[in-house]
Amino acid sequence: MTVKVTRPERAELLMPAGNLQKLKMAVLYGADVIYLGTPDMSLRTKSAFTLEEVVEGVEFAHQHGKRVYLTLNLFSHNKDVPKLEQYLETVRVVKPDGLIVADPGVFQFVKERAPELELHVSTQANVCSWMSVKFWQDQGASLVVLGREVSFAELKEIREKCDSVKLEAFVHGAMCMTYSGRCLLSNFMSERGANQGNCANSCRWNYKMHMKLKDGTVKELELTEENMEMFEFFLEEGYREGELLPFEEDERGSYILNSKDLCLMPKLDELLGIGVDSLKVEGRNKSAYYVALVARAYRKAIDDWYEDPDNWSADKYMQELQTVPNRGYTLAFHEGRLTNYAHNYENTATLADWEYAGLIHAVEEDAFLVEVKNRLEAGDVIEFVSPVQDKTLLLRIYEFHDIKKNKVTDVINAGPQPIIRIPFAWFEHEDIDVLRHGFPEMTVLRKERALTQEQWARLKLDQEAAKLEQDNGSAAFYEKKRIELQEAVDAGSAEHRFRTPRLGVEGCCGRGCNGCMIFWHDPAYTKARELMREKKQGEMLGRDMRNDKLASA
Repeated sequence: MTVKVTRPERAELLMPAGNLQKLKMAVLYGADVIYLGTPDMSLRTKSAFTLEEVVEGVEFAHQHGKRVYLTLNLFSHNKDVPKLEQYLETVRVVKPDGLIVADPGVFQFVKERAPELELHVSTQANVCSWMSVKFWQDQGASLVVLGREVSFAELKEIREKCDSVKLEAFVHGAMCMTYSGRCLLSNFMSERGANQGNCANSCRWNYKMHMKLKDGTVKELELTEENMEMFEFFLEEGYREGELLPFEEDERGSYILNSKDLCLMPKLDELLGIGVDSLKVEGRNKSAYYVALVARAYRKAIDDWYEDPDNWSADKYMQELQTVPNRGYTLAFHEGRLTNYAHNYENTATLADWEYAGLIHAVEEDAFLVEVKNRLEAGDVIEFVSPVQDKTLLLRIYEFHDIKKNKVTDVINAGPQPIIRIPFAWFEHEDIDVLRHGFPEMTVLRKERALTQEQWARLKLDQEAAKLEQDNGSAAFYEKKRIELQEAVDAGSAEHRFRTPRLGVEGCCGRGCNGCMIFWHDPAYTKARELMREKKQGEMLGRDMRNDKLASA
């Protein structure tokens, strides 16, 4: 039996799943396909799936008209060969829609013993040319995953020369500081194999600078207020003569190896325009919040492009992706090579001014039951981000009913995994039927996060760098933002502030949230309420309209 290759009419959105909940989240929030693995099938040692959960997940996806690809992308050693028969029998039980393989020997083994399975070539095979694609197609591959290092110009040529095989390209997720999947750091420093899904992310660690003296002794180069003005450190790469990359270190160390996260949303129209079949998002170890919101953004972006490609713009989808913690976004190799803006030299942590607030655990006749994922305080504005509705809902909450403890409080922490009850009556401007059916179980809730001056400065620098990669930023403005970040680091302020002017139960952000008694009942907001009727809920009023005196004029 030979698998017949049929290219889809529309590009599919391929999302990761590190456990069963994330798989269901990906399905509900718009993925066409989910890829996953178990430790016994793919040597993905961080996978949280059991075989039973994989079977349940595949059945769940198929019930919703979605597909599942399983990974068998180990590089086999002699000790692995006897296990392959068992792996294959396990795969057959699961009945996936595709099997992702990297090793040529494993590919041939599966092809001979399970010809009914659709075989995909993993990114671990590092396919970067049309010649390699044709090779794998001739071997029987129905889909080839292209390396992250492939530029758009190369991808376009591959599509033209290989028009009868499905092509998959990464559009979003973490980037490797070296050639994808070929990193020595993890193995050398922690004996954890990057090629077996167990990367220690050594490139994200901080590193200290040392100098070696003539007598052979090695000393740490300590920068102090007295000597730091004497030194500046740069790297110059051989083929980029004159392009000096700053090598900076603060009290936390240096992050010269730290790549930003891939985000090709600004170029999604180009990928769709040439007919890339599968758009892949990285992140099997990311949170359910990440899976849901990234899937939602790309789902809407893809659908909107097919509906009206001539007027498509990435701006509103990028705004959504900014609510997901990231290391700063980069186009990576899309234009042909990395620029110095593709790395984050200042910090290694992910960051966003929004955070995971909760998850709808159940929908009752007159209320939501919500799992709390981060600390909530009275006055917090919670945004309900539906998997089935374009419109999100804003609700300002003044108290929390912990149903496990049967206790009402004005602060609730996520540690004890509480479930709170949110009555529909609090949504004073919404239709009850829309609440019941438009915000189902597993709907994600988010809220704004207060950041330090340094964190705000970092976000602004990352956003300006992204503009420069897209040729619509300013190098001078970027340098200004870099200096502002350094000044914020030097200031070391621990004070946190929100983007919008919310001050506990006393303030108002001017977005017309459900439950905002100040906005909807205070005479000072009369004019603002009139303006809000012309806007959609959640759209910010002008700064002057958020001012009490002007709003009531």
